[in-house]
Amino acid sequence: MSKSFTIHDLPKEERPRERLVKFGEQALSAQELLQVILGRGIAGESVTVTAQKLLTQFGSLQKLAEASIEELSSVKGIGLAKATQIKAVFEIGRRLSTQTPSYKNKELTDPEKVYQLIKSKLKDYHKEHFYIIVLNSRNYSIAEVSVGSLNASIVHPREVFAEAIKNKAASVIFAHNHPSGNTEPSEEDLELTRRLVEAGKILGIEVTDHIIVATNSFFSFKEKGIM
Repeated sequence: MSKSFTIHDLPKEERPRERLVKFGEQALSAQELLQVILGRGIAGESVTVTAQKLLTQFGSLQKLAEASIEELSSVKGIGLAKATQIKAVFEIGRRLSTQTPSYKNKELTDPEKVYQLIKSKLKDYHKEHFYIIVLNSRNYSIAEVSVGSLNASIVHPREVFAEAIKNKAASVIFAHNHPSGNTEPSEEDLELTRRLVEAGKILGIEVTDHIIVATNSFFSFKEKGIM
């Protein structure tokens, strides 16, 4: 029986771990990165083959990241230990991607900075999610107010401003996503914003902007002169 090809059959400088150290992680292919995570293969099958099977079976890194422990473990060469390693790595990446930048309150007068602050919380949703950014004299806080349908956000001023009052808001910014990818405000968005601005005036809380977020773009009511 012929010996199975392994990582150690490669010249040392061509092995994924050594290439990562020398050239950096960005120089590695998805398959090579998986080889580094998995470490080694199983009897009769090299880690190179196992990594390629993962990519082939799930079709993409995104699908691989979404796979369950059971689905991963069903692949020959991926037991419970390696399945949990894979899940842990993708979860670390997900958490890093959802960390938001830190800004001073005065910087949040810039719609671009508001977008950078909120976009990670609103991406990849298939329904509309409505958030409020509450600004008071010392700092800001972000809270989800409601989850709507595929193309409508169900928001009532009562719930919105309850969060603002609880946090002693001096002003607020609203943000919600459009799963369709089109950032243009609907008639419902325009009417809701008008109602929230009026409610804010009654309560003495200024509404400074409303941001509609898509995957790689945004719409600012303030920037467009609608508020």
